[in-house]
Amino acid sequence: MEAIKETNFSFTGQTGFYKGKVRDVYYFEDQLAVVATDRISAFDVVLPRAIPYKGQVLNQIASINLKATADLVPNWVISVPDPNVTIGYRCEPYKVEMVIRGYLAGHAWREYKAGRRVVCGVALPEGLRENDRLPEPIITPTTKADEGHDEDISREEILAKGIVSEQEYLKLEAYTRQLFARGTELAKQKGLILVDTKYEFGNYKGEVYLIDEIHTPDSSRYFYNEGYAERQQQGEPQKQLSKEFVRQWLIENGFQGKDGQAIPEMTDEVVQRISERYIELYEVFTGHAFTKENYTDVLSRIENHIVENIFTTKN
Repeated sequence: MEAIKETNFSFTGQTGFYKGKVRDVYYFEDQLAVVATDRISAFDVVLPRAIPYKGQVLNQIASINLKATADLVPNWVISVPDPNVTIGYRCEPYKVEMVIRGYLAGHAWREYKAGRRVVCGVALPEGLRENDRLPEPIITPTTKADEGHDEDISREEILAKGIVSEQEYLKLEAYTRQLFARGTELAKQKGLILVDTKYEFGNYKGEVYLIDEIHTPDSSRYFYNEGYAERQQQGEPQKQLSKEFVRQWLIENGFQGKDGQAIPEMTDEVVQRISERYIELYEVFTGHAFTKENYTDVLSRIENHIVENIFTTKN
């Protein structure tokens, strides 16, 4: 099963390189080229096998959503010259991820189930069940770690530590709520519920810009709207499109990214099932059949598209 596990390009004019959990980033003065590889991470750990077409799915869904929200907040994208590549402005990232939740699921549910009623400084009411809709969306930020685990952090801690100025942080919160409202609206049109998601922001020439991907299965959790109320009423698991099923598979096999835990074997069957779920989300979200790009000479294709575009899009 072919997949893009990594890239190792060297471009004329390149000023730096960063290998993230999923993306390979090439820096060029005030621009960057981001390659969405097929790597997959969970619990802040990169899993040993890449997932075919995952990078293409993420890059294309992110492109659609960044265009659909450009009227709310400026974003980093200049062009998308390849199914796996985005060229954009080189912003200085803020060291927080703005996580927003409309429902009690995933990490927030695990905290709640453990008896905690305050998450990232936000109080939660008693009597909630897994996947219940929250009275109103809550923002539960995390620190953005270059390596290792991101950590929950409250608004008060962010300001006290000077990670972001109060004026900028209030802007990040406002943008986060506007983006979540738009994402919720877009998901509803496709029969989906946007459960929770995260946004990352950076500073470009003194302005706050939306960076990275948005509303993808890596950064977001979706439920199917049809049958949600009935399943909730009967205490049944929600049918969802997100990376949570990967986390659940890992948990069931004894792995949560903690020291001493071994990543379970990723068989061809497991890899194929994950790939199919990513493609399913793409098709449900976009309403279009997914076109699988050819993996033959895929690295040459990506490299050529970066070369052709990085020097022709100077602002």
